[in-house]
Amino acid sequence: MTGTIRSSAVSVRGLSKSYGRLTAVRDLDLDVGYGEIFAILGPNGAGKTTTIEILEGHRTRDAGHVTVLGEDPGTAGRTWRARIGIVLQEASDFGMLTVLETVRMFAKCYGKARVPEELLELVGLASSSTARVRTLSGGQRRRLDVALGIIAEPELLFLDEPTTGFDPDARRQFWELVRLLADDGTTIVLTTHYLEEAAALADRVAVIADGRVAAVDSPARLTAHVNLAATVRWMEGGVSHVEETENPTALIRQRSSDGVELAQLTVTRPSLEDAYLQLTGQA
Repeated sequence: MTGTIRSSAVSVRGLSKSYGRLTAVRDLDLDVGYGEIFAILGPNGAGKTTTIEILEGHRTRDAGHVTVLGEDPGTAGRTWRARIGIVLQEASDFGMLTVLETVRMFAKCYGKARVPEELLELVGLASSSTARVRTLSGGQRRRLDVALGIIAEPELLFLDEPTTGFDPDARRQFWELVRLLADDGTTIVLTTHYLEEAAALADRVAVIADGRVAAVDSPARLTAHVNLAATVRWMEGGVSHVEETENPTALIRQRSSDGVELAQLTVTRPSLEDAYLQLTGQA
């Protein structure tokens, strides 16, 4: 981790969960600070969804200590549940109801809820308020899911792979909505297997592989957690050269110390994708 989280919305220590002989999560530690956008990144089957379901209180754990908004999600009551919002992987379907009717129906389930019309404006569905839910596009349905997830103004919002199946334009529109919610003070925990999504949204990223946390850091600093040398390429005397080195500046100085011209010189640094592939054992 990059530092100590002074105030944690989520604190996890030694979390483990198995299904028969399959261990989905093993000895996992996490801290999420209030106000963060925190991404859990990893390939399918890494344990992301199981971890989120335990944090939401929807799945029991085998071992470990977990607190979410100061309470154990395994025993927390209705008051705690009203403080969190959840957007599942599956898009909601309310048949013949209109968008506004759906939001009004959910608003009546809470003692305190946002004004439905204002909520639809917030998530970009005001112009579709009279449309039936079954006629919405995939992106619009996810916006409706988010509206239902934040209707009670939760302190913490869980987004489980929210843009799976989106085209690039719809995904970026959804990112803007997530940023808007974060700017409004909502703590957001999202799972994703899209590298660009984690890089675009998250303050910090936890890379999970085989049920364990491989690294936690900002997207820009994840490369510091792996041993990936820079790649130096150049032409010398009509011959192409390629070398990997931890100190490209020293290599270049050495090769050009006698005044040799290093033509077509390039230095390539490790990318987020390189770090991710190595951390998840896919390199």
